[in-house]
Amino acid sequence: MDTTIVIQHVPVEELPQAWRHRLTQLPDAHVTVRIEPEQPVEPPPKAAAPSHFADDPLFGMWQDRTDIADVADYVRRLRQTHHM
Repeated sequence: MDTTIVIQHVPVEELPQAWRHRLTQLPDAHVTVRIEPEQPVEPPPKAAAPSHFADDPLFGMWQDRTDIADVADYVRRLRQTHHM
């Protein structure tokens, strides 16, 4: 169902202030206002790791480690010990 609203010959001076300041027409000019429903914004797809990473023999080297449940936390703790 099309719910677009078109209003023709609207005096610029009758538009909301937020709209008027964005226009370059004189206040006594007339414009056409078109109001359309916004299309839903879909989040961009998650980027896959670049193929050059997947080709690296070290890529995924910890995937089978059962003693490291949270890799980011593990690495963070490793870095903390080296900065003291």
